[in-house]
Amino acid sequence: MAAKSITKPLVWILMGLLILGLGGFGVTSLSGTLRTVGSVGEAEISVQDYFQGLQNEIRAEEADRGESISFAQAQQLNIPEKVMGQLTVQGALDHETIVNNISVGDANLADQITSMRQFTGPGGEFDREAYRFTLDRMGMNESEFEDDIRREIARSFIQAAVLSGVTMPEAYTDTVKQYLGERRGIEWAILERGDLEVGVPDPTEEELAAYHSENEAQFTRPELKRITYALLTPEMILDTVEVDEEALREAYEARRDEFVQPERRLVERLVFSDTEAAEAAMTRLDEGEASFEDLVAERGLDLADTDMGTVTAADLGEAADTVFQAAPSEVVGPLPSSVGPALFRVNAVLQAQETTFEEAEPELRDIIAADRARRVVEGRVDAVDDLLAGGATIEDLGAETAMRVDQIDWHPGMSEDIAAYEGFRAAAANLSADDYPEVIELEDGGIFAMRLDEVVPPTLQPLDEVRDAVTEAWTQTKINELLREQVAGKVGRLATGESFEDVELTVDGSEEVTRRGFIDQAPQEFIQTVFGMEAGEVEVINGNGRIFVLKLNTIEPPDPEDGDLQQIDQFLRNETAGSLSQDLFQVLANDIRTRAGVSFDQGALNAVHNNFQ
Repeated sequence: MAAKSITKPLVWILMGLLILGLGGFGVTSLSGTLRTVGSVGEAEISVQDYFQGLQNEIRAEEADRGESISFAQAQQLNIPEKVMGQLTVQGALDHETIVNNISVGDANLADQITSMRQFTGPGGEFDREAYRFTLDRMGMNESEFEDDIRREIARSFIQAAVLSGVTMPEAYTDTVKQYLGERRGIEWAILERGDLEVGVPDPTEEELAAYHSENEAQFTRPELKRITYALLTPEMILDTVEVDEEALREAYEARRDEFVQPERRLVERLVFSDTEAAEAAMTRLDEGEASFEDLVAERGLDLADTDMGTVTAADLGEAADTVFQAAPSEVVGPLPSSVGPALFRVNAVLQAQETTFEEAEPELRDIIAADRARRVVEGRVDAVDDLLAGGATIEDLGAETAMRVDQIDWHPGMSEDIAAYEGFRAAAANLSADDYPEVIELEDGGIFAMRLDEVVPPTLQPLDEVRDAVTEAWTQTKINELLREQVAGKVGRLATGESFEDVELTVDGSEEVTRRGFIDQAPQEFIQTVFGMEAGEVEVINGNGRIFVLKLNTIEPPDPEDGDLQQIDQFLRNETAGSLSQDLFQVLANDIRTRAGVSFDQGALNAVHNNFQ
């Protein structure tokens, strides 16, 4: 029984793969003497398994991309190597079952097969004719299929032995929880430019030059790609698109329900099993014995369960007249509904609204014009493609089409002009000097083509170009230096045990934090600094033209009632145990392959590959 519960999901997976793979494989082209593509010790890797694995992986990649891929692309993605790696692991397990004589009895095998729904008849019982018919369509006989299932079950015994029962040592989870959950009580004061007791001097030319030289990375342009591009977007040709009144009228009629809306109500409905129960509930409401919320709760419901949303009179049937005469917050009923007698509560009244054609015309014109502009741009893709295929340059596109030619010095992180488009940023990131211009579509329906003119290496900007930025940075640094000098004595007194009040510093924050904590507006290294300190220690952290005087008061163990920490503990126990199980299984598979030896038949592999060309 234990083996059955472990292996049944694996058997279902095998069945699904066999039906999908064998049904679509041109077996005839690889039949005859060509049966295997390799082996692991005593276990053979069949042609069919290899083809099926390739087919499944290629289909999965195509599903992710939303487009077909060639076998050459599959090879570039190392799909054949991935599939062969999976099959050698499977072969290693098969080898181990063979040399150790691990198998499954006939009774267990029969139980597995007769429980498969693919082989059941109209009455839900195993049907031998359905069994034979299904195997025949799969191109297998009973013996071959039963051997496959027998091997899969035997394989699962080894897998279960490795993957089951692995737990992480308590010391591991306790150490991680201690690290993440340790609490530190801190308090800090913030000093800014306004707290300075002296003025901030203006920098000299020598000081600016020195700062610029010592902080080159701060003033260095990143590597740039100088790109020339031709761009055409729907917005660029909006003024040339004509929209006639007939199209506007048709669009208005198509959206009449949006522009002409009847009076509506926001309504809640509480349904009862019969009219007597509904009347009793209404009586209790009228006499003040219960509220609408009380009635809902008594039924074991939430208010959300009674919410009908926004309704029109047509939505309420026979109850419409009464509900639409009710005032906001009023409860009426019992009234008939499609699901039984009910009480209705009106939460809000939405008055009838009508947007006339004349009022809607500007919006409709913009929408229709934008749609037509997108179609115009789409219709020009082939013409631009033909020009590029004929040797046209980016500049030629600007001269011969409505496309606008421009240049951009692009680098990662840009989001201005054409770099605002994600499609352009992705294409620019992969652009090389060897690429020929091609038409690329943008997310708003626009198109562009581009050429890489040159790659500009990282360049230190001259001081004159970044003088303001250097001056600002120097000033912020100087403020930090002066503030540190000003509080040096107070920091020393804090470290000897005096309080912030004693040294005439205002406490701007006091908190108990963990390594998962975050202090608003604090420097990035704030938490890291806290957890590098000893109790009673004081540190000064630089901010942007400000300093943080930080004192660590207490160090406490993790809070046992911390819900987040409990979830982390559960995650560690489950996920890391699963990861360890997989690692152990991979070690076993590698060991078996090393002991048994792996061999491949390149001719057979090539023959399978030819079926995908």
